[in-house]
Amino acid sequence: MDNSQLLKGVLDVAVLAVVQREDSYGYDVVRSLRAAGLTEVGDASVYGTLRRLYASGSLTSYVVPSEEGPHRKYYGVTPQGRTALAHQAKQWSEFAGTMSDLLVDAEA
Repeated sequence: MDNSQLLKGVLDVAVLAVVQREDSYGYDVVRSLRAAGLTEVGDASVYGTLRRLYASGSLTSYVVPSEEGPHRKYYGVTPQGRTALAHQAKQWSEFAGTMSDLLVDAEA
């Protein structure tokens, strides 16, 4: 199975989950996702997802000056984003449960 296709379907909820834990800048989100086991996630995919979630009102952003390089744009989850995350997490749980049931039946 191609994990990249699975990742496309859950990248929004994964990014929201990471940013809900703590406001983060783009590359920090990438590192968090990879550390969690989503090793195939691409930088461009995450940055595009951050921009899309921001444009939809699920994320807010602010710039923090950096002495080590360019300023960093941090993202935080808005109330609308928290609602979206809760809804998507519920959908994921139901879907994962259904798939688990199907796979258990297939192995029997």
